[in-house]
Amino acid sequence: MTDLSLTIRPETADDAVPIERLHERAFGPGRYAKSAYRLREGAGHRLELSFTARIGTLLVGSVRLSPIRIGETKALLLGPLTVEPAFRERGVADAALAEAKGRGHRLVVLVGDEPYYGKSGFKRIAKGRATMPGPVDPARLLVCELSDGAFDGVSGPIRPDWDAA
Repeated sequence: MTDLSLTIRPETADDAVPIERLHERAFGPGRYAKSAYRLREGAGHRLELSFTARIGTLLVGSVRLSPIRIGETKALLLGPLTVEPAFRERGVADAALAEAKGRGHRLVVLVGDEPYYGKSGFKRIAKGRATMPGPVDPARLLVCELSDGAFDGVSGPIRPDWDAA
């Protein structure tokens, strides 16, 4: 019998090329035009908060967190999250959220479907409270509080956190 157990581990610098290939297969060349990709340009992701998922040595998933600000409040942007369909909902994103919380981060934002990401604690941001650079469906702009009340009083434009890059 073949062992198909999933191993989730921190991303390393050696994972960059296989992760880029995974993103290319999943999202295609149009991914660079999306607002979330534009936010990540130049600032990059935090390696210590990003994870891979593997079956043996085969990369089947990746999640990254990048530093952003909502107004003047520090936060993280989740994504890209890419997991091969057969291995979805196995905790790849949850590993990144747990690590971020353990390191004292309080807020994570993403652009995605609330019914899917709501299971991990994400909820819709009220229209106009936070704005992405470029077009984003406001119903898909979500936030997860890693500590109670972390989003209270937070609003403004979402932008890269160049100080944390």
